[in-house]
Amino acid sequence: MSQAAAAVTANPYTAAFTVGMGVIQTQQQRAIGKYNQANANRNALVAEQEGQQIQKQAEFDIARFDQQFRQAEGTVDVSLAKSGVVIGSGSAARIAMANAMEAQMQRNVTQYNADIGTSKKMEEANFSRIAGKMARQQARLAQINTIAKTGTSLLDMSSFKDKKIFPTKKPYQVSTNVGANGRFTKI
Repeated sequence: MSQAAAAVTANPYTAAFTVGMGVIQTQQQRAIGKYNQANANRNALVAEQEGQQIQKQAEFDIARFDQQFRQAEGTVDVSLAKSGVVIGSGSAARIAMANAMEAQMQRNVTQYNADIGTSKKMEEANFSRIAGKMARQQARLAQINTIAKTGTSLLDMSSFKDKKIFPTKKPYQVSTNVGANGRFTKI
């Protein structure tokens, strides 16, 4: 018997220690997986809130732009009226129409940029949730690996080999010997 096998046989607490450490390790792996998933979910919520904030900022920017546009429109109308131009006809109408089209284009660009930013944040949130699920699955795989290694360690211990917990013969196998008379005999 090797020294390691003798040590295991001499110390019956080794198997209990191995099992205990395996249990503790799997519990820690589960806790790490849950923590990583919770962290990823928190990151996803933060990204979603940032996306909502981008939309609110766009609404604010558009409202501020509309206010500034109305002030500029009023200034142009006053300037045109002072110069004797009839508002709503000729050049004044063309200027007003061009300004209105430019204003609408500016609103659309602002909203488009906000939508793109929000989409990026939502994608970031989705990716973070997926990463959290993957971290949880990796922790589960690590738990399975730990359980398998613990089981293998227990089976490799000589105290378990000597007790023959698992028979070496499979039910369908039959051992035979050749007798002195040259015939096969079942054991």
